[in-house]
Amino acid sequence: MTSNGSTGSNEADKELKELVASTGTTLMDLHGIGPSGAARLLVEVGDITRVPSRAHFASWNGTAPIDASSGDQVRHRLSRAGNRQINRVLHIMATVQLRNPTEGRAYFDRKTAGKTSMEAMRALKRRLSDIIYRTMINDTAAGPGGQRETTTDSNATSSHPHASSSEKSLPGPATAQLKTPLPTMS
Repeated sequence: MTSNGSTGSNEADKELKELVASTGTTLMDLHGIGPSGAARLLVEVGDITRVPSRAHFASWNGTAPIDASSGDQVRHRLSRAGNRQINRVLHIMATVQLRNPTEGRAYFDRKTAGKTSMEAMRALKRRLSDIIYRTMINDTAAGPGGQRETTTDSNATSSHPHASSSEKSLPGPATAQLKTPLPTMS
């Protein structure tokens, strides 16, 4: 234990920050995301290119609104579904942005002009979800170190993808094996 009462968490934080930075992500540049939030996003999301759009990402992380309208009253409510770990990172990010004079705070203030604070928070989390999605897609396109990848290997947009042994098609249908007939009992 050090003199200030910490038990090495500073070293752990430093190591986590270095590990996240080594991935080439720019998530920690976003206001409200620290090393643990960025690491959680990277671990939970994995390959962001498997998510086809920001709307799919929002649905997956639970920030997409659910229609709760009735008659002429148009309302949306918060989804309780989705990846709760990602949703927690978004909630922390939104809370940090609300505590500081940020674009998120300005967005929230504009939304509270016509919505309740809960509805405005839901809208802010949905907007932050879009920003995280865009950042992760841009990081993937840039590759490690922020440089655009210029490899000749196949990628998702290539016309000739390489298949690993587990992705290759199987040979044609199996031929019928002749079975030895069972003796008939008389």
